Amino acid sequence: NCTPYIAVNATYEDTIVPQEYVRGGQIVLNISPTAVHKFGINKNVLQFSARFGGVSRDLFIPLPAITAIYAKETGGGMVFPTDEYDNLS
Repeated sequence: NCTPYIAVNATYEDTIVPQEYVRGGQIVLNISPTAVHKFGINKNVLQFSARFGGVSRDLFIPLPAITAIYAKETGGGMVFPTDEYDNLS
């Protein structure tokens, strides 16, 4: 029953996130079912819509741009090495 958050490298190529919420090249996003809609994931990309300041925005996040996933309440989760996907095609 924890809230899933992801940390995203917002400077990664083809990443589409609301830039006004990016800090230090990174954005942290709540991806719980109550926070997002039109959620989709495949082997290359995570896509969903979420509200920012009351405005719905479509996000497009290549999986290599995700640097961590963790629970808001405990901080427990996984950090991904930045070179994790370098050898995948």
